[in-house]
Amino acid sequence: MNVLELYDRWVKCAVDDADLQAELAEIHGNEDAIYDRFYRELEFGTAGLRGVIGAGDNRMNIYTVRKATQGLADYLNSRYASAHVAIAYDSRIKSDLFAKEAARVLAGNGIAVSLYAELQPVPVLSYTVRKLACQAGIMVTASHNPAKYNGYKCYGSEGFQMTDDDANAVTECIRRIDMFGGVKLADFDTAVADGVITLLGQPLVGAFLDEVVKQQVHPGIGKTADLSVIYTPLNGAGNKPVRAALSRIGIDKVTVVPEQELPDGNFPTAPYPNPEIKEAFGLALQLAETVKPDLLLATDPDCDRVGIAVPDGDKYVLFTGNETGCLLLNYILSGLAEQGRLPQDPVVVKTIVTSNLAARIAAKYGCEMREVLTGFKYIGEQIGLLEEAGHPERYLFGFEESYGYLAGIHARDKDAVVTSMLICEMAAYYKSKGQSLIEVLNSLYAEHGVYLHRLVNVQFEGAQGMIAMENLMTRLRKEPPATIAGLRVLARADYLESVRIEGDRTTAIDLPKSNVLSYELEGNAGLIIRPSGTEPKVKGYVTAAEATMEASEQVAARLCDAAKELMK
Repeated sequence: MNVLELYDRWVKCAVDDADLQAELAEIHGNEDAIYDRFYRELEFGTAGLRGVIGAGDNRMNIYTVRKATQGLADYLNSRYASAHVAIAYDSRIKSDLFAKEAARVLAGNGIAVSLYAELQPVPVLSYTVRKLACQAGIMVTASHNPAKYNGYKCYGSEGFQMTDDDANAVTECIRRIDMFGGVKLADFDTAVADGVITLLGQPLVGAFLDEVVKQQVHPGIGKTADLSVIYTPLNGAGNKPVRAALSRIGIDKVTVVPEQELPDGNFPTAPYPNPEIKEAFGLALQLAETVKPDLLLATDPDCDRVGIAVPDGDKYVLFTGNETGCLLLNYILSGLAEQGRLPQDPVVVKTIVTSNLAARIAAKYGCEMREVLTGFKYIGEQIGLLEEAGHPERYLFGFEESYGYLAGIHARDKDAVVTSMLICEMAAYYKSKGQSLIEVLNSLYAEHGVYLHRLVNVQFEGAQGMIAMENLMTRLRKEPPATIAGLRVLARADYLESVRIEGDRTTAIDLPKSNVLSYELEGNAGLIIRPSGTEPKVKGYVTAAEATMEASEQVAARLCDAAKELMK
């Protein structure tokens, strides 16, 4: 069908949601608006679904959710005699509706469902999948995207997001389904009454928190250090579990930003509810002028990412994901080493775009550093491999530069609950030693070198944007740069072709294929370029590593400018 035929079919068939009918009527005769909603189907990948909420095949709505879930049900029923799926959702617009619709489809296909009765964070869903021995999990969220987005993350039985092979198999099932005629749908209330759908409550969340507090490095320090914290859940799912975790370790001086405390998918005071950006801390910073806390803490709507700001004189400085991750890694390893609690052959995991300072810190404590592709599922996969080998205790910490961290093996996705707890414990510990987090970070730089990292984003909106992104990556492969910002390219790696090229020498890369290009530059500098897996943009990851902060900042600035030119 062409886009106008698809539009007409939706007008006729999409009658279960009045919002969709109103939108379809509003765009009648607007060819551009119709084309944008129907020119393609919302793609299901390793990150599941993600898109703008609205009417059409290229939007998040009950019909695209039903179709995706029917594909998942077909996949599960082809592999298991009986299947069980856990479902959670965050505060986004229609998240609760989409979760219920997914549960209805699964129940209609004879699959048992455990659905949380109220919003929960990503790590709770990851924990629940394994705790209840589920074959899959669904998290309805668009993470830190603006309010107009929603999404649908799909998890395997191991508790991390589906990897390529499983996601591709589900995709093949989805493609065979007619969303208006091929979906089996149960009545929600009847399925609950019959026990096919079970509503989950606080006991499982309490069990999750029990696991979280086991990750303390210095138990009891929170009760003695008198740490003051401002926390914002950014109107998301972190409010209850983060505060409960902090309370359990004795950190009670927590002031929550009132405008951002309660769930609200419109995110009225933080249009971009992303703890990576300063604007998300706006109200927390205003509150800090009167509260004067030791730490500012922000979690994103599905509470899998966390950002911090710390006092530096009369102002507060936001830390990057790399800075926070390296501080946490050093805190965990140094604390366990001091107490004689490091396991034999300890393992730390980071993504390829995450700071090499982490590798320096890990080496100091005799830890194996494993590098994986971008995507926390690959970190979760490494925990699974250690578990299969009979030594899950070897895993200590994993993180990615985009503010995602995990200590412990209770979850297999990034966990802002345990990370918030550890950040506050870390701040309390160093406060008891008379040190600020800035001073500790500077001591790491003095020991290992000043690693600075910058992220360059180039947007590619709409249908033409997807084509432009593909053309950019194709051009870079055909015409690799010899220098970037005046620095020689010493080696380059193509993770789609699985090769690393250094001069005349080509070596294989033993990682799954991914559309990523990496350039190793002289002076330990670097640039990695990849299209985002969840947003219409290409990301450039810049690294500068000089002896002084001033020198690293200069190199980083030059590389950022060069990256923008290269990524046009």
